[in-house]
Amino acid sequence: MAQWAAFVGLTGVVCTLLLALARLSQHVVRGDDADATGSSDAPPSPPDRRRTDEIPRFVPPEAGADSTAERPLRADGELAATGAPGGHDPRADPTAGDLSTGTLLANVALTQGLFGGLLLAGAWYFGIPASAFGVTDAGLSTGLPALAVGVVLGVSLYAVNEIGAVSADAVGVEHDERLRSMLAPDTGSGWLVLLLVVLPIIAGVEEFIFRAAVIGATTAGFGTSVWALAVVSSLAFALGHGAQGRAGIVVTGSLGFVLAAAFILTGSFLVVFVAHYLVNALEFVVHELLGIEWAEKGVGG
Repeated sequence: MAQWAAFVGLTGVVCTLLLALARLSQHVVRGDDADATGSSDAPPSPPDRRRTDEIPRFVPPEAGADSTAERPLRADGELAATGAPGGHDPRADPTAGDLSTGTLLANVALTQGLFGGLLLAGAWYFGIPASAFGVTDAGLSTGLPALAVGVVLGVSLYAVNEIGAVSADAVGVEHDERLRSMLAPDTGSGWLVLLLVVLPIIAGVEEFIFRAAVIGATTAGFGTSVWALAVVSSLAFALGHGAQGRAGIVVTGSLGFVLAAAFILTGSFLVVFVAHYLVNALEFVVHELLGIEWAEKGVGG
């Protein structure tokens, strides 16, 4: 029992550190509003509901006011291009420490990997069995059936997420996507790194912490109600995505609960990992790589 208590305690520490880092990232991504207006109390300009993936990668100062007027940030109305009064490009934001997209991707991969590695080392040290994390030899745990369920769940959650984003646009609810735009690569090799390294690390670490450890290991060690833990893990998961705005927190919390339910019902880490990865990957590919916008055209348009 002592080893289970120690591991659950370590899980709590890792969750706290991860949420603290997410809070810091939120200030970096969204704290630019005060810099752009000169005061955090200044009223924002009228919002434009265009998504942040319309922000150009680079806008030369000589592009003129007409080009910047076409690309305001979706959540707060700040102009996307630099070189115009009140203009702002999150990729060139000094509050982001002048980091390139590659540096940001490396930072995300390393920090997420550190948290996941720390918790994985703790599981090994305290002798927590893999079955507690949803890894067994059952077909619905690690076989092709689990992979198929994960794919169907991921694509379905992505579709629901897109509908939620369009609905939020329609009623004027804030959901900020600057972080996604900042992480979108500019090169083919960058996209390979994002899709094959960074996003799998993010999905793997977050599912290992919020679903496998918080729900699976805690239940296995103490017999706690899985549904109560599903609520707790989903709330923590939502708070960790505060940079996406109010609607983003609600949507992410709901997504987290669905993933928690899938983990409970299937007992499979692979299912939730695949589903989580596909939601993130499809968002990047559809909006950042292909430039498709449902909010502008209407879903299916």
